[in-house]
Formats: sequence, structure tokens, C-alpha cells
Amino acid sequence: MPVLASVSARVLPLAVAARIVMLALVAALTLVVTGEPVQLLWIALLAVSALPAMIAHDHPLFAPLGRFAEVIVTGLAAGSIASAAIANDTLDAGFGAWAVLPYLAVPLLTAALRRRPTEGAALLGVAAVALVVGGTLVGDVITKPGFLAAGGQWLVLGAIITFAADTMRQFMQPTEPTPQPYAEATRLLTQLRSVARSLPGATLDPGGISEHLLEELRLVKPSDRAAVLSASGGGRLVVLAQTGVERVDWEVTLDADSAIADAWASQQPQVASRSQARSSRRGDTSSLVVPLVAGVRTIGLVILESDVANAYPKETVGEVTWVTDAAALRLEAALLFDDVRSLATNEERQRLAREIHDGVAQELVMVGYGIDNAQATLPEGAEETAEELRALRAEVTRVITELRLSLFELRSEVDRNGGLAAAIAEYARTLGTSAGLRVHFTFDESTARLPAATEAELLRIAQEAITNARKHAGASNLWVTCTVDPPYAEIEVSDDGRGFADDRPDGRYGLTIMAERAERIRGRLKITPRHPSGTTVAVVLGSPARRDSVRDSVSAPEGE
Repeated sequence: MPVLASVSARVLPLAVAARIVMLALVAALTLVVTGEPVQLLWIALLAVSALPAMIAHDHPLFAPLGRFAEVIVTGLAAGSIASAAIANDTLDAGFGAWAVLPYLAVPLLTAALRRRPTEGAALLGVAAVALVVGGTLVGDVITKPGFLAAGGQWLVLGAIITFAADTMRQFMQPTEPTPQPYAEATRLLTQLRSVARSLPGATLDPGGISEHLLEELRLVKPSDRAAVLSASGGGRLVVLAQTGVERVDWEVTLDADSAIADAWASQQPQVASRSQARSSRRGDTSSLVVPLVAGVRTIGLVILESDVANAYPKETVGEVTWVTDAAALRLEAALLFDDVRSLATNEERQRLAREIHDGVAQELVMVGYGIDNAQATLPEGAEETAEELRALRAEVTRVITELRLSLFELRSEVDRNGGLAAAIAEYARTLGTSAGLRVHFTFDESTARLPAATEAELLRIAQEAITNARKHAGASNLWVTCTVDPPYAEIEVSDDGRGFADDRPDGRYGLTIMAERAERIRGRLKITPRHPSGTTVAVVLGSPARRDSVRDSVSAPEGE
């Protein structure tokens, strides 16, 4: 019904304008063809017959009668005007009927646009009869070839107008809003999925691609230290991969006076005779910073350093650039895919949190209120029933508390300014307070940041480990250690509870989820008993200092 009303609203001004224009046209043609002003009486009669269709356009009786009157007057006028044209020697053979017959299109088109196919067919039939009557009784031109040709032509055009109504209605209906951005996103994500499956190893992991790039560069030009950095927002860089015999605290700000900032801004390789680390190095040092440019955007940097002077001549710079140019597009695709995945994951977590809060949580609260009311109305002496209600109320309260903690976990994210350690500390402090645990923190976090997606996965692993200790361990103390020195990181959660019992195998769901998250960021999950009691859960990402492999893992010391 709304669509029909919208179409009707558009038909009215179009029908009125068409009638006015067409009346003026056929009046001028009639005067030219016949040369007799008296013939304009037919045009006046047409205008009168058109009034019901224009004034009472929605009336179920008067509007159709007006359109039938227009068709009849047009057919009769065609015979009279054709006869007058023959008498005045302006157009012979009855061709003068063409002066008024174009008006047939107006009532036929109006009926078609109003979705009245039966009326349109009836109008065509009445028009044919009116032409025969007009050509026989009014003008006596029914046998003239020109009259037959003109009448037949406009009847055919009228039929076309009636049958083409559906197409014309589509143009007049309001355009339905279409989710073009979502359609485009679906198309692009489908292509991305197909491409990702065809990649070597079917991976779009920024860390893995960065490690592979460093391996390629090692074959071109061995270096003492190397790293791949990418943007993280806020004018800072994050370390995606790093090699070298010692850990380097790279300069990760883009507003410093460094070859890193110059290479980022100029999109040109920069050679320097000093290290790009925050701490100065003694002795000869050469560094090469090559921007990773995809299109017109700088998406990252490659840093190579050697402890000799003039280690990167022009020829070496060209060879390194040739390798990095080919890798830039691969890394950009991986970073974009990482962003899409992170956005989708965060949006889904927020949606689940809203549904739980507005659904199950509210219903449980109402159940608790119902139990309270039942307790208040118990008769005296029903101690057994009262005890059962108190136990039930305590259980409902416990479940509501668990739900609230689950909502807090779903909504927890790593703040861009706060860092991973702050997010883990907030979560551990909140859950520790709810469970009466004493929480001990040991944090060693570099000013450099891990990629946002990596920080998010480490936070979820820490959350699961802390939750397991609160729910199942029966512990009194919780130790949380967080060491972040990109691209290396180690998160360790220990408790002094009862450890793993026989009915809690390592393969249960929570541990499986943690292992999958660790594998997704190329880390390793370790679960070991803690002496003298309890359990230690650790996730290690990258390698610690003095190891020349980004894949090795070590155990962090216990965080007391």
C-alpha cells in the first residue's frame, strides 16, 4: 500500500501536466490542419471531459468515467477534423486525424500507471469504436486510407503504452535503499578469502610474512641486527619481527630526529652511520632503513644494522629495495586482513555482551527478585522451605556474578594508550577482588608496542588463565607476570591452588582455546605444575634476548 500511494502521488502531477500540454498541442495542430476555429470546440469538449480525471483523480467512479469520455471525444473529433482537412484541401485521404489522435496517449497512460490493466484494455476497445463512429457518422472518412492509417497507428501505440506500464512504474517508484557498502565489502572479503587460500601456507599473518622477509634479506645482505616495523596509530611503530644476537629497543616514534622518521616521511631508503636504537652504541655502526610502500602509502619499515662502517653502499641498497618492494604488497594485505579480523571480533564480542546483559542477565535478576518475594511471604514454621529458598537465592546470585564477570571479560580491550600490561592488571584486579584472591603483579613492558591483534590475543589468553585459577584452583594467591619487549612477549599466570586433578585433562575446552589463540599469533602455550602447589600457565611469543630466532621460546621466571 505505501508503494501504491507513492506511485499515485507521482501520477497526479504528471497526468495534469500531460493533459495541459497535450490539449495545447492538439489545439494548435487542429487549427493548422483545418484552418477552422470552430473545430476547436472539440478541444474544448476534450478539456471538459478531462476535468473529472484531474479533479477527482482518486474517485472510483468519476475518474474512470472521465478517461472514457476523453477517449470517446478523441475518436469522434478525429473523424470531424479529418473531414474538415479534406474539405479545406490541407490534408487529404483522412490524414488530418493525426492532429487530435496523440491525445489518446494521456488517458491510456494514466490508467496504466494506476495499475488498471483491465481499464486500459477497455479504453483501447472504446477508442476503436469511437474512431469507427467518428469516421462514419461525423466525418464520413472511414474508408480513407489516411484515416485508417492514423487510427491504426495510435491504437497500436496505445497498446504498447498499456503493456509497458510495469517498466514505467518501476521508474516512478521510490528507489529502495540498497546496502551498497555491505555488498562491496562482501565482494572484497570473498575475493580475499579465495586469495588467502591460494597463498603459500594459506597465511595472511603479518608476523610470519615479516619473518620471511628478514630471511630473504639475510641472503641478500647479512646484518647483525634487523627488524620489520609497521604503524600502529598515534605516530608510533610496532615491531613485527626481529633478528639479532641481542634485543634492540628501536626508535618507534616518527617525530624523532632519526633515519626511521626520515625514511617514513620521504618514502626513500635512508643510510646512517649510527644505530636506530634508543640507546647509543659505541664503535662503528651502519644502518639502512628502507620504507615499505604500497601504492602511495607507507605501511612499514625494514631496518638493517651492521657493526662495521659503510656497510650499505648504493648497490646493496638497490638489492635490498628490490626485495622489500615485492614484499610490501604482501605485508599490506596481511595488515589489512588483521584489521578486518580484529574489527569483526571486537564487534561480535560487544554484540554478545549486549545480548547477555539485556537477555539472560535481566531474566536471572527477575528470578532473584521472585525468590526474595517468596521468602518474604513464607508462613511461620516453614524452615525447611526457607533454607531451600536461601540456597537457591545464593546460587542465582553466584550465576549473576559469573555473568557480570563474563560481560566484563567480553568488553575488556587493550587501550591504545594504556598498553597490554595495564589491561591484564585491570582484569586480574577485578576478578581477584570478586574471588578474594591476593594478586601479585610483575610487569616489564617496553615503550614499544606489539601489533594490536597480537595484544588482543595475549589479553584473551591471560583472561582465560586467570578465570581458570579463580573458578577451579581454589587458590589464595595469584601471580601475574607480563614481559613485553617487541616482538618478544611472555605472559605468565601462576596460582597456589590444588593444580590439575585427574578430572581436568589438559585437552579440555578452555585450554584448547588458549592453545589455538597462541598458535594464531605464532606463540607457544606452556602449562606446568608450580612448586609446592598450584599451576603455571605461560604464553611465549618470539624469542628473548641473546637468541637469533624469532621462533624460540623460554620460560619466564615466576612473578612474585
